Amino acid sequence: MTPSPAGRRRIVVIGDVINDVLVKPTEAITPDSDTPAVIRACPGGSAANQAAWMAHLGAETVFAGRVGALDADYHRRELARAGVRAHLAVDPDTGTGSIVIMLARDGERTMFTDRGANLRLRRRDLPDGLLDGAAVLHLTGYTFCEPPLLELALGLLAEARSRELAVTIDPGSAAFLARMPAGEFLRRTEGAAVCFPNRDEAAVLTGERDPITMAARLTRHYGTVVLKLGGEGCVLAVPGQAPVRVPAHPARAVDTTGAGDAFCGAFLSRWLPGRPDPATPGTPGTPASTHDLADAAEFAARIAAGVVTRFGPRPV
Repeated sequence: MTPSPAGRRRIVVIGDVINDVLVKPTEAITPDSDTPAVIRACPGGSAANQAAWMAHLGAETVFAGRVGALDADYHRRELARAGVRAHLAVDPDTGTGSIVIMLARDGERTMFTDRGANLRLRRRDLPDGLLDGAAVLHLTGYTFCEPPLLELALGLLAEARSRELAVTIDPGSAAFLARMPAGEFLRRTEGAAVCFPNRDEAAVLTGERDPITMAARLTRHYGTVVLKLGGEGCVLAVPGQAPVRVPAHPARAVDTTGAGDAFCGAFLSRWLPGRPDPATPGTPGTPASTHDLADAAEFAARIAAGVVTRFGPRPV
């Protein structure tokens, strides 16, 4: 991809911070009794994970979210380790969100979620001038799922568009999307430069099951669609061009937690330098060709393949 002119290259990510508790039984589960397991606690949250990967892979990344008072310093430190400049509002009454993740032997997951302080994130928690100097605003679907957060998300989208910033979206959760009125998420996020659904999320958004069909359908709403298919790689689609499959890199899965987040962060770390500079004339979100995007997708697939071979969703 051709390097862009000098100028704004910063990605601003706003969203969830989570305490992940990973549980992988080492033998068949024994109901009503003890089952030996590997249990690990680590920092997580889809948006925070994505920001960590963007920064680790070289993108200037700013993150904003809300955490509980007991572990605010821990999450600031963990994001800083990856190179993220984090603005974390501290909730004095509600703890940081938590997820218990049950891992099957093939690395697939069942998740039990308490979003905690994430649900209390408000515009006043974000520093003034957060979008100053930014090239991209990145949001996950979790910010669209509850009325107070939806108000925040819509305000940020309006501000980003008024500044002619590119907007990128990861839908985040098929279960949350399914609870929305049909078509609402697409209407809210219409015109985003890139959307990163996984297979289940795309099925909810389109009513289709075939990946090529789903990706093509979603280009009616987004400049680029990167449909994540786990061990089958991804499908790239832009308006007016045939979708293209990009294969996954071979990997033996231990824990698939955060693989999609790593993919998204890695893709954006490569995609951003190839975009027109927002400070120069041009339309943010103008789709590139699938050929130009394939390099970013192949790089992202390689990063995601490395994540699934170990416990934990972060680069460091």
